[in-house]
Amino acid sequence: MGLHLIDIYRSPNIGIFMRANEKHLLVPKGLAQTKSDKLCESLHVSAVPTSIGESRLIGALSAMNSNGVLVSRLAEDGEIGEIKAATGLNVSRLDSRFTAVGNLVVANDRGALASPLLDSRALSQVRDVLGTEVERTPIGEYHQVGSLVVATNGGAAVYPGLDEKDVGRIGSMLGVDAYPTSVNRGVPYVASGIVANSKNAVVGSQTTGPELVFITRALSV
Repeated sequence: MGLHLIDIYRSPNIGIFMRANEKHLLVPKGLAQTKSDKLCESLHVSAVPTSIGESRLIGALSAMNSNGVLVSRLAEDGEIGEIKAATGLNVSRLDSRFTAVGNLVVANDRGALASPLLDSRALSQVRDVLGTEVERTPIGEYHQVGSLVVATNGGAAVYPGLDEKDVGRIGSMLGVDAYPTSVNRGVPYVASGIVANSKNAVVGSQTTGPELVFITRALSV
């Protein structure tokens, strides 16, 4: 099928605006229907138009797998109800003073990684809502693990500054093979420019040919 290159709001940083699992794609309310349809066709999912804390930065403010959705404490009751009704999933606010949940947690259906910034109570919540084991770990010297890893049930694309041992360790935690790559002409924060599930991925419009090769390999799409 091949990866699709796309912009959202004239930005190649599409990962900050959307969050996907195997069946659903959380998209900002008001996103052009033609763009939403193209995204859903690429990923074989249905769209869930929503907001989190009245923001369209859905990818930055949520983490999701096939079992549940963790959202920022900024999320309103109506937004949580909306996502729950559309997906049938457990949706819960992460009990943390940090609001950018998507930068602090990354998960597939086999495992989850959490930032060292999260306490044991938040870690327990990640485990309960996403239904997987979770490990608290930095990625290199960074604590924003969710911004540095894109994980699906098919593979993981990870921050390109890691050595082979760390890449292997991350893959092992998530139960998939992991490979390093960048996105959008060298951006190391891969989650900013990739939205993916095990069926396919969409990437920011600035992504180069070599990056597409690495991302395809990493996510097995």
